[in-house]
Amino acid sequence: MAIRPAPGTQVLAGRPFPLGAHPEAGGVRFAVTSAVADAVEVCLIGDDGTERRIELPERTFGVWHGLVPGVTVGQRYGYRVHGPYDPARGLRCNPAKLLVDPYAHRITGRLTDLAAAQGFTGDPDRGPMSTVDSLGSVPLSVVSSPGGPETGNKPEVPFEESVFYEVHVKGFTAQHPFIPEALRGTYLGLAHPVAIEHLARLGVTAVELLPVHAFADEPALIRAGRHNYWGYSPLGYFAPHPDYASEPGREVEEFRTMVAALHGAGIEVILDVVFNHTCEGGPDGPTLSLRGLDAPAYYLHNRRGQPADLTGCGNTLDAGSPAVVRLVTDSLRYWTQELGVDGFRFDLASTLGRPRGGGFDRESTMLTAITTDPVLSRCKLIAEPWDATAEGYQVGGFGLQWAEWNGRYRDTVRDFWRGATGVRDLAYRLSGSSDLYDHNLRRPWQSINFVTAHDGFTLQDLVSYNEKHNEANGEDNRDGTTDNRSWNHGAEGGTDDPAIIALRARQARNLLATLLLSTGTPMLTAGDEMSRTQHGNNNAYCLDDETSWLDWTPAETPSPMLTFARRVVRLRAESPALRQPEFFEGRTTPTGEPDLVWLRPDGEEFDEVDWFDEDRHTLCMWIDGSNSQARNREGALVTDHSWLLILHAGAEPVDVVLPGPEYGETFKPTLDTGTADGSPANPGVLEPKSTIRVQARSLQLLRAPRDLLVHPEVPESPEAVGNSAAPETP
Repeated sequence: MAIRPAPGTQVLAGRPFPLGAHPEAGGVRFAVTSAVADAVEVCLIGDDGTERRIELPERTFGVWHGLVPGVTVGQRYGYRVHGPYDPARGLRCNPAKLLVDPYAHRITGRLTDLAAAQGFTGDPDRGPMSTVDSLGSVPLSVVSSPGGPETGNKPEVPFEESVFYEVHVKGFTAQHPFIPEALRGTYLGLAHPVAIEHLARLGVTAVELLPVHAFADEPALIRAGRHNYWGYSPLGYFAPHPDYASEPGREVEEFRTMVAALHGAGIEVILDVVFNHTCEGGPDGPTLSLRGLDAPAYYLHNRRGQPADLTGCGNTLDAGSPAVVRLVTDSLRYWTQELGVDGFRFDLASTLGRPRGGGFDRESTMLTAITTDPVLSRCKLIAEPWDATAEGYQVGGFGLQWAEWNGRYRDTVRDFWRGATGVRDLAYRLSGSSDLYDHNLRRPWQSINFVTAHDGFTLQDLVSYNEKHNEANGEDNRDGTTDNRSWNHGAEGGTDDPAIIALRARQARNLLATLLLSTGTPMLTAGDEMSRTQHGNNNAYCLDDETSWLDWTPAETPSPMLTFARRVVRLRAESPALRQPEFFEGRTTPTGEPDLVWLRPDGEEFDEVDWFDEDRHTLCMWIDGSNSQARNREGALVTDHSWLLILHAGAEPVDVVLPGPEYGETFKPTLDTGTADGSPANPGVLEPKSTIRVQARSLQLLRAPRDLLVHPEVPESPEAVGNSAAPETP
């Protein structure tokens, strides 16, 4: 039952900005945007579920605001909006629906009754407005106070030194035997010393957290009794997801504690943020927040007033709307300044460059607002450069301050190691994808290289399954991509055939080593270092169980795969030439040789015909470390050893002739995927022009040692440019 404020209650106008609920002057100032509302009520919900409605007295710049005396931190609240309900124009105001504050720093409760949350009766586009009150069936906002535990000094790891680790807050520690049970699957679980130790020993420099904005389950999952595990269904862009708190109501404090623990270990925190759609879905979805406040100001609509869908999720936030630009940038600044976050990965980021749903513009209002913001411009900004439409595929198309998930890298490396492609495109991917990023002042490290991610097969499943096996999702195996570019190596799923098991393990090492030894920024998927399997499920978004959680058994020994992963990450960290911040140019180095040379197994350089031979499955990459272009933290250029990387995806062994003495006086085998832990099978020093046998489907890395000194700038020699660079695109 709604209770009006008692006579004589004085609600002051307050100020419109900042938006949200802010304790001040003996009360709380509420401010929320709705340009279409006729009136907005803030509704204070008591512990017994009773409601006190208070009309906000002032509207400024389309912001309704008021200072309500006597309200304190911890008060649950929501908004009711009185205004036009006209679906043909996209307007869906309905005062029967209690709305979450888009700027709430805490959100409590969950959607429990879909019918009560729907703003319509019958047909969502033509039916009348629902009069069912949603109070008691929907989440609520909570007034919170600013501040909390310190988040520590930001590590500010240079991008070229970064190794990302994509991880789910809950799934990472839900089964960890050495973390207290009460902390497993929580922010504090990820902050536990045992969890931090694993990350530090692995050598990652940043965790990229799957969504931690407060999210809600989609209607289809609620009807099926399932749960959204991944979190790509946002409800509130300022509130940490409450289910990841070990103590209810302390999610902000625990999140800040987690950030501090990671920062203390020199590990940055990157958030996967979903500013392309919300949990309200299509027109038949619930009215929980933005839809009821001012749908046309937040969502794209077509001429019939229906939500336009560029995301495949039922709705799309309008990146050209001032209300959305403000919401996104305010949210990003809050997480950066108040919660200590170091950067962001933007899910379906192409939608942010498509204001009003038009063509992609890398200088669009939203993308420009982010990169020119004095706070956000200092963050690591990473785009997932596609959406659910063909127009949205923009790998290589973002602006100069954006790094990108490089889907071309993933596809090429997968294809190479399963023998489905030659070496021409692989050369680009190994050397930083200059064909995609060597323009517009971009750098190799702006290519976020990956072979697996949360969406798709795990590394173990990539080498164990030809087909997806998503039956557990309850959608008759229709969900999830069919373009996996995987290979089961002779048996689908589990097998006791030792030859298949050994080949799968070697192929997993090949993929992981290629990722970590490529120029660019590598991203590992949590659990791949421990051969995690989802038993062929490539879309486990709704499986909040052992399918998705990490199995820590391999870490206790540790397993050969974990030992191998640690070895290669360490090798990368210690070898500046393998993570250069500039593109290879064929420049002459102090050794007199070009900075990059592509070699055939016979020791000769590739020619034009070789690049177009799709039957070639062996590529040798020479990197001269004497002019690595890498710098130390003081900014001085540093030399490195030179390296010969040999990738052989052929079904039979191959003999490889090492380069001549002009490349190196000796060659030292350093990494061999033919062994379980990567240690070279034949570690002895080799002479120039020696011939080595490279096992079928394996990778070797050899070092040509040299003195390591800080070196002066080396002028580029035009004569050296040519075959040494990656092949030209026809």
